[in-house]
Amino acid sequence: MRFIALDVETACSDAASICQIGLACVQPDNGMQTFSMFVNPRTHFDPFNIRLHGIGPDHVADALPFHEAFETLLPLLTRHHLIQHSNFDKQAINAAHLFLGLKPPTLRWNDSVRIARRAWPELKGNGGHGLANLKQVLNLHFYHHDAGEDARAAALVVLHAEAQLAMPFDEIAQPVPKTARPRVAKA
Repeated sequence: MRFIALDVETACSDAASICQIGLACVQPDNGMQTFSMFVNPRTHFDPFNIRLHGIGPDHVADALPFHEAFETLLPLLTRHHLIQHSNFDKQAINAAHLFLGLKPPTLRWNDSVRIARRAWPELKGNGGHGLANLKQVLNLHFYHHDAGEDARAAALVVLHAEAQLAMPFDEIAQPVPKTARPRVAKA
């Protein structure tokens, strides 16, 4: 695979309370396979989060707890670059590991927000680079706040950015080199 986009949904304001994990696996021909799974966060669900993503305690009652669910995905995730839309997903994965007393895995993360900023700088201050605005600007079709759908949307943002910048993922995933600032002579 070229890269995998990953998204999580949480049960409450605690980043460690992952209740859904979604993946979008982008293949060499840009075909995409998506996958999502419920995760039992073994914590309470805030009404706000339930309204946001529609996932409640009944949905996850028989789901694997985080450490078991993530362990099944880890062999795949360690072999590929991961895309997240903002830094939240990496923070949630790390928080869930730390909550369980586990060392977070070393994964190769990239951020589709950063990539979108590079591809469409004109959106800064004009709706921004969040998935909701990019959905409209790029005419993306997905169900927001479903982990599998949001992962697919993040992957689509990267594919659109590749076309916009006429650059492959390996290049746009690299940090933009900072241009040298002109020196101002002191009087």
